[in-house]
Amino acid sequence: MTARVLVAGDANLDLVLRGDVVPRFGQAEQLLDSADLVLGSSAGICAAGLARLGVDTALVARIGSDVFGGRTRELLEEAGVDTSAVRVVDDPTGVSVILSAPEDRAILTLTGALAGILADEVLVAAEGATHVHFASFFLVPELAGALPSVLRSLRDSGITTSLDTNWDPAELWEGVEECLPLLDLLLPNAAEARALAEALGEETRDVESAARFLAARGPAVIVKDGAAGGLAVSGERMLRAPGLTMDVVDTTGAGDSFDAGFLAAWTAGHSLDEALRWGAVAGSLSTRGSGGTGGQPTRSELERAL
Repeated sequence: MTARVLVAGDANLDLVLRGDVVPRFGQAEQLLDSADLVLGSSAGICAAGLARLGVDTALVARIGSDVFGGRTRELLEEAGVDTSAVRVVDDPTGVSVILSAPEDRAILTLTGALAGILADEVLVAAEGATHVHFASFFLVPELAGALPSVLRSLRDSGITTSLDTNWDPAELWEGVEECLPLLDLLLPNAAEARALAEALGEETRDVESAARFLAARGPAVIVKDGAAGGLAVSGERMLRAPGLTMDVVDTTGAGDSFDAGFLAAWTAGHSLDEALRWGAVAGSLSTRGSGGTGGQPTRSELERAL
């Protein structure tokens, strides 16, 4: 069966600022090197990455009836994403301001409309899907609270699932533990894997041990490990795949592009080690351009890099 992937979660724009981006108050005016308004959101970037890799992809999310919402939908559709399940509501469209420095970044987010997505919207949109990927767990509280029930329903329907929680702004990591036995895949980055494992009682801060600890709760754990590439733990197996050496323009959304590469391979039936390599290479290539989608590879570009 040809895979159809539904991505569920957030949809918004990113305003990416580069240069002298550390704010100084007192009405000091600072001059930037660049400013780009691009497609943001973990779910949106992952969906765009999947579609660019040739995967039949839909997004279920919420936007507002404002100029940011219209542009968000336009960029998703330009990427090839089915937006028929993206609902327009009265709340303002979410937006993130990315203060991007060469080695790190800060993110300021207004959740707005994106926070209100409901479980029923996902279950309706999941009809016909073979896999559902959930993103930004802590930004979508209504859906997060119902996610164990949603995951059970999807499993009963034969639909596989994955979750990229992203960072918890409250750093409490509440609600994830109940989801782990019901997931096929968990896709944290290294810092998230360590923090989540620690919140669930694992004392070590070593990423390999954290991944093994989380995998023992149920899902295969696929960890995005920055310049080191990625690692995967499934049962007793631990695999690693390197990324590519790149002249980095912007790391925004690289983890979401990793997710897209991994899921494109995994949902097509490729082995775990091959899917991990797809993810690491897709994440690396995404750093070539501005914002989360500016450098995302096509299928042919990814295959050449592999």
